[in-house]
Amino acid sequence: MAPREVNARLSTGKFFDESVAIAALGFLAGDEARLQRFLAVCGLGPHNLRQAAADAGFLAGVLDYVASDERLLIAFAAGEGLDPALIARARESLGGTPPRGGP
Repeated sequence: MAPREVNARLSTGKFFDESVAIAALGFLAGDEARLQRFLAVCGLGPHNLRQAAADAGFLAGVLDYVASDERLLIAFAAGEGLDPALIARARESLGGTPPRGGP
């Protein structure tokens, strides 16, 4: 089965959506500069990041952050072998439609 077919088949459900957000958080954490920018924007520190990651609203925020920067979104999607549209769908599923003017 081709990767895109697998993406389409697995791209439903809360487990997939949370997995995408957790992978995005891992992507951010994989680069110190990316992680520091993210932490500065969301107001968290390394000491409370793990606790925040258990919240679906926070996970939606992670995907908002990634989607707000096209280069970041493309790099994350490419690294995970995902269509960027699946990332947007996961974000909507986790937290509803993003606010107007937002990512």
